[in-house]
Amino acid sequence: MRLTVVGCSGSAPGPASPASCYLVEHEEFALLLDLGNGAFGALQAVLDPAMVDAVYLSHLHADHCLDVAPFVVWHRYSGRSDGRTVPLYAPVGADRRLATAYDPDGGPIDDVFGVTAIGAGSWAIGPFEVTTVRTAHPVECYAVRLDAGGRSLVYTGDTGPSADVVELARGADVLLAEAAHPDVPGLPDGLHLTGRQAGEHAAAAGVGRLLVTHVPAWVDADAQLAAARAVFPASELARHAGVYDI
Repeated sequence: MRLTVVGCSGSAPGPASPASCYLVEHEEFALLLDLGNGAFGALQAVLDPAMVDAVYLSHLHADHCLDVAPFVVWHRYSGRSDGRTVPLYAPVGADRRLATAYDPDGGPIDDVFGVTAIGAGSWAIGPFEVTTVRTAHPVECYAVRLDAGGRSLVYTGDTGPSADVVELARGADVLLAEAAHPDVPGLPDGLHLTGRQAGEHAAAAGVGRLLVTHVPAWVDADAQLAAARAVFPASELARHAGVYDI
């Protein structure tokens, strides 16, 4: 299994990276985890969009889903698409949300994506065994575990502290965990993790490695990493265009 960070900026695109988008490949199957604003341009530097086999959207905030719209434009008008419908897995209502993002009149996008509504559960996407749990976030959001070839990756999506996410990540090889909040007083509950909390989740789950991601451009990413390492030394900072073998 190979992970390529297409975008990792939290909450909005930043000067060094688009918003959230992660390419996971195994046995020549290409799965996108999220497709946040700015990510479709960066995707084209690492993969021909015609090679995308499926898309998984953790939730429907713009920094995780908005670049579905330029994907639609590319599919319809570039002349480079083979015309096949791309499976897209997302929370209930994604078809309407994404159609409206592309066109205020909300015309259907079913010529581009075959949208499947998800909840907490287990199923298969290509070679991946997929397991999802609801996270601690204001909108419906699902962390996802991918198992394939004896290896495992867990992506938190957006979440505050969550025992369910810890359990999902139990024993995983890699935890790709958001850390959007600096460790300061007065943080809202059920929204995002701090760097320290991301490290605590990794330690509690007994994962092999932590990749800290989704750090906003206005938050010190090195400080987030240092806070994670203080409780879980096997932590790294996910970086735009970084490639990680799992």
